[in-house]
Amino acid sequence: MIKKLYDKCIVWAGYKYAKQILAIEAFIESSFFPIPPDVMIIPMVISKKSEFIRIALIATIFSVLGALFGYYIGYSLNEIAIKIFEFYGYEYSDAFKEKFTTGKGFKAWLGILFGAGFTPLPFKLLTISSGIIHFNLISFIFICIVTRGLRFFLVAYLTYKF
Repeated sequence: MIKKLYDKCIVWAGYKYAKQILAIEAFIESSFFPIPPDVMIIPMVISKKSEFIRIALIATIFSVLGALFGYYIGYSLNEIAIKIFEFYGYEYSDAFKEKFTTGKGFKAWLGILFGAGFTPLPFKLLTISSGIIHFNLISFIFICIVTRGLRFFLVAYLTYKF
């Protein structure tokens, strides 16, 4: 299933409405879709190098909006959040929430969220988890903008350059 979705994303990158598809893909990847936007960013930049900034900006904006949706799922829709965790083979517990809401746990969560936003780690699980533990929303938004922006602009720039 994942291979078919991956192949489909590469095909979509060549479509007339690729930017709109990228926006949708970046949004849903931050909350439940398994394929990262990079899969579309790279072929899109290769085909239209002059638009690498716009492509990265679209991916960043909609990824952050999708992250907010993931946060909302965790914050307000616990049953759905737990089903998403189970789909990816993880288990959620209340001890998890208690561990990351105060003191050193809060600082540790900052680091975990930063790592997940910048790397290919499953970002959607961290966005949902951030909502579940009621992580500070302003900090969450800031980290999402910085990490997703760095990641997508770096991918787009390196594709543009090389």
